[in-house]
Amino acid sequence: MKSVRIPEDRVGVLIGKEGASKKMLEERSGIPLNITKDGEVTYDDEAETADPLMCLKIMDVIKAIGRGFNPEKAIKILDDDDMYVEMIDIKDAVGDRQSQVQRARGRLIGRDGKTRKLIEDLADVSMVVYGNTVSLIGNSVSLPIAKQACVMLLHGSEHSTVYHYLESQRPRLRIAEMGFDL
Repeated sequence: MKSVRIPEDRVGVLIGKEGASKKMLEERSGIPLNITKDGEVTYDDEAETADPLMCLKIMDVIKAIGRGFNPEKAIKILDDDDMYVEMIDIKDAVGDRQSQVQRARGRLIGRDGKTRKLIEDLADVSMVVYGNTVSLIGNSVSLPIAKQACVMLLHGSEHSTVYHYLESQRPRLRIAEMGFDL
């Protein structure tokens, strides 16, 4: 048995309206999920029908939903072999002071969500800032680029510097979109 803990306020999202999200995850993965009200999610990874890769992917999907993604975005991890989730702890970059964490969250999101939207669009990822973490879903080429942009912002780089970095990486992303290995 494997278990993953998610925040209690995200349990309802994981289950979905009338159990729709849970049912969708179970059907797509072939793995039955047991979800408790306190956020403990368990599943049998040693069942004969359990695909070992799918067991790892379902864990990432559950973590992604727990960190703020909606199930429709998180399910992309199951559907695409080259989709991954990456989580960055904001406290690791700025320390434990809540005022610094708030400031860093604001820098990552930007005014009216502009910075978050630019990172998503330029790096071709999905991004969520939830609690003390920033989470990204993307492929093996786009994810490191988006992660670097977030780390740059967390370490105090100017927004314009980060935007220029993202723009400079666009050719690399376009080549990867065409299917060429980098």
